[in-house]
Amino acid sequence: MLEKITIDLPALPESLATLKPGSIVYLNGVVYTAREGVYDRVLNQQGVLPVPIHEITNANFHCSPAASVNTNGSYQIGAVTATASFRFSKYMSDWLDITKTKIVIGKGGMPAEDYKNILAPRGAVYLTTVGYGTGALLGKGIKRVLSVHWLEELGIAQAMWMFEVCDFGPFLVDSDLDGKSLFAEQGELVNQSIEQVYDGLRKPTLLRYGETDNRKDELI
Repeated sequence: MLEKITIDLPALPESLATLKPGSIVYLNGVVYTAREGVYDRVLNQQGVLPVPIHEITNANFHCSPAASVNTNGSYQIGAVTATASFRFSKYMSDWLDITKTKIVIGKGGMPAEDYKNILAPRGAVYLTTVGYGTGALLGKGIKRVLSVHWLEELGIAQAMWMFEVCDFGPFLVDSDLDGKSLFAEQGELVNQSIEQVYDGLRKPTLLRYGETDNRKDELI
């Protein structure tokens, strides 16, 4: 049976230390969204953070919210769809340093070396959504929108949203404070046997432009 853990935000080091790859996590407190639009604005365009994030929360969700405006001007979040985190690898070290973020949430994991070289040295962990189609389920954990920043400039998906959440999840722990990654470990197990799948097959007679059968040439 998978272990279920509830974390209050901002997450304390002792709470993060309890997280192990494969555990199921729910979050209470405040979660903020930031992805390439926000990262580029702050890190590359010398933008100033609109709120003191480190005083409010330390959980960054890579997602695109489905948001609508209520008659009183507040926002209603119907769902939050996670986006692939590996695309933001180049921003992570600087972003974590600036914001003191300790929990990164997304889907698909990050490059294996990022867990060891970026997240773990900064006392951060990675959580992933537990499959496709969970956006509406996660949306139920969002109690209200505290604020939204750079909405007109960046649009709904790229803006920085501040969500008050309760029982927000489920999320699966991918990496822990030691840099161990569930995705990376399982990928290594698969790779140990993948050559056997192709063993004995003839090389294709015709190849498309740029096609290769050398797995070392493959991208993430």
